[in-house]
Amino acid sequence: MSAAHEHGHFDTSNDARYDASRRVTLVSVVWNLILTVAQIIIGFVGHSQALIADGLHTLSDFITDFMVLFALKHGRKDADQEHPYGHARIETAVTMILGIMLVVVGAGIAINAGLRLASAQTFVVPSAMTLWIAIITLVAKEALYRYTMVVADRFDSNMLRANAWHHRSDALSSLIVAAGIGGSLLGFGYLDSAAALIVALMVVKVGGELAWQTLRELVDTGLAAEDLESIRRVILSISGVKALHLLRTRRVGEQALADVHIIVDDRLSVSEGHQISEMVRVRLIEKIPSLADVMVHIDTEEDVNGPSCAGLPLRDELQQRLDNYFRDIPEARLIEHMTLHYLNGRIDIELLLPQDRVAPHVTVRQLALRFAAAVRDDRDIGNVDVYFH
Repeated sequence: MSAAHEHGHFDTSNDARYDASRRVTLVSVVWNLILTVAQIIIGFVGHSQALIADGLHTLSDFITDFMVLFALKHGRKDADQEHPYGHARIETAVTMILGIMLVVVGAGIAINAGLRLASAQTFVVPSAMTLWIAIITLVAKEALYRYTMVVADRFDSNMLRANAWHHRSDALSSLIVAAGIGGSLLGFGYLDSAAALIVALMVVKVGGELAWQTLRELVDTGLAAEDLESIRRVILSISGVKALHLLRTRRVGEQALADVHIIVDDRLSVSEGHQISEMVRVRLIEKIPSLADVMVHIDTEEDVNGPSCAGLPLRDELQQRLDNYFRDIPEARLIEHMTLHYLNGRIDIELLLPQDRVAPHVTVRQLALRFAAAVRDDRDIGNVDVYFH
């Protein structure tokens, strides 16, 4: 068997994707800055623990927006000597850090709010101004969610999708904050702290899910079953591919890598087998948008469960054996070319001789029998065929 492997240009993002992602993130930076300042200041002045908690949540988004910008800038770099698979996992690392930060921030807020509720102290009623800020934040965050999700879906960016869901979680938390503040204004003072606790738990949940998703990528979790089936269909649609096995995939940032063994006819030339493997690679990258590169290995048989050819000798070693086996066959000196086929755990041999130099009374069949008899005790050798030209 032989392997064919071509490296494509491993570019995790084009200019349009980068420009759109950068633009939507800058819009998020501006709004998160405005909302953070407003929530924290008004929360302190208006005595709303829930609004302050929501402001810290927004502050974490403001910080992570800069992390996203960093990932967008550096993750789109082409592959180099130190990073032969590109820099796409910078986005993965940023998403992991983002998730951990949310868990830590949310846990801190939850503990503080829980202690306030447990102490059963007299709750300070927030001012009406805090309710208006919570409502404004709710509207702004929902708008940011919708805007970011449109760009994320357009360019299939998990990082932007994660950022969009941060905006949606902020919107939901702002809704809870507004309800808590409203309840406090109606005389239920504990609702502000209760709202802060609920928001904090939501933040922990979102952060945990993000961290788990990126962890799965870092340990090379493969693509979903439906994606694997799509890959199989594309491969089997290519002329010359008889079957496939050992299909493996893994994610790298927003895209994926794959390697696969394809089975072709065992009598094909090396160049034709290579051409088929190259067509498999090109067609997969064309048809499966998430695939950035594919390594295709050529097999001539289903060797996963069958006899292995791994321990069989290569041509140089085999030639030394054959020289010894054929020393008493005069026609062996006339062999012009020898083709080797590694099949079913043995080596089939084809010998090509010039007919005009072989004695007229000697037939192809006779020669084949002589050569086969000479190697019959070698368990590595299977059939021996002789051809004249």
